[in-house]
Amino acid sequence: MAKLNSEEIQKALPSIALWSFSDERGGVIRQTFIFPDFKKAFGFMSKMADFSESIDHHPEWFNVYRRVEITLTTHDSGGLSEKDINWAREADRVGAQLQGEEK
Repeated sequence: MAKLNSEEIQKALPSIALWSFSDERGGVIRQTFIFPDFKKAFGFMSKMADFSESIDHHPEWFNVYRRVEITLTTHDSGGLSEKDINWAREADRVGAQLQGEEK
């Protein structure tokens, strides 16, 4: 998977507006998801683990109680790739679904 250039990154960022971009390590995106409880946070991680396996792309993530901190980059490409953008979009979709279940 090819590393995205600056123009491609700027074009993709609006579709993942809740993620922050940094040019460190050739380009990374980050987001912290907060869920109602640990069970929802773990459910999110479980669903995203299945998705990660299906596209062979795995996040750097950290979980404490109801918080899941995620950093995405494509190590093989030396920076941000389309796989990271796609993973972020799916995480936003799954996260919103699980966060909305509390109501």
